[in-house]
Amino acid sequence: MKLAKLIAVLIGAGVIAGAAQAQESGTLKKIKDSGTITLGVRDSSIPFSYLDDKQSYQGYSIDLCMKAVSAIQKHLGMTQLNVKMNPVTSATRIPLMANGTVDLECGSTTNNIERQKQVAFAPTTFVSGNRLLAKKSANINSLNDMKGKTLVSTAGTTSMRQITALNTEKNLGLNILSAKDHAESFLMVETGRAVAFLMDDILLASLAATSKSPNDYAITKDALELEPYGIMMRRDDPAFKKVVDDAINGVFKSGDINRIYAKWFMSPIPPKGVNLNWPMSDQLKKVIANPTDSGDPAAYK
Repeated sequence: MKLAKLIAVLIGAGVIAGAAQAQESGTLKKIKDSGTITLGVRDSSIPFSYLDDKQSYQGYSIDLCMKAVSAIQKHLGMTQLNVKMNPVTSATRIPLMANGTVDLECGSTTNNIERQKQVAFAPTTFVSGNRLLAKKSANINSLNDMKGKTLVSTAGTTSMRQITALNTEKNLGLNILSAKDHAESFLMVETGRAVAFLMDDILLASLAATSKSPNDYAITKDALELEPYGIMMRRDDPAFKKVVDDAINGVFKSGDINRIYAKWFMSPIPPKGVNLNWPMSDQLKKVIANPTDSGDPAAYK
């Protein structure tokens, strides 16, 4: 009789385990079936996601994404999970997420209410502000100093959308250029094709610090708006989002976020060994203490 009960229990456990696996759907099922997770990565979003001198992708966002990858692998009970790096740009990242090409986007993507209509975000992992970068010789201290001048921003970014609207609202008379990525935008300022580059402050600081003449550039003091960054994923996939969210919240709760942050923002980083010396902001400290995936900039003030 005891043996019969034991067999019944074991069969029941097998049914439960089988049911749990059968319940996997959406991105978790896609990853389980293919044995691969595809990360959307950037070529020049230093220090979040970029190619180093060995043509290897690395950065703060990639380190955090790999924490999520480990959690996904554990959740699915997989002994091995292949990780594929798929390059994306500001313009292609959302379409490639929506059509299933990439499963997590590990870059410098702003989480906002408009984008949440198309994609979902993990808890915010960085908070920046968008500002202007120009050569010191141009004497650009605010957006008003740019009246009638040429400004560049990167296609598909919140900065590009914002400056297009402000140009009309404030009658600035800007000649707005669009570049395919941050490196090309910076190059336009470096070569004089644009007076200033509007983008998130940390990205501007990183590009200037790793340029040929770092001391030639200045970044304006006042931010036009706060920009919360988050790892991006597909919408309407709560099971997958929960695994990713729990992984990021675990990094926050354990304090490991401090080590990862120091590695990329307070230490020399490849390829040139430049230390960005960018202390953690009060806004990010607040998010780490109370994680949120809010797309409202007001939630970070």
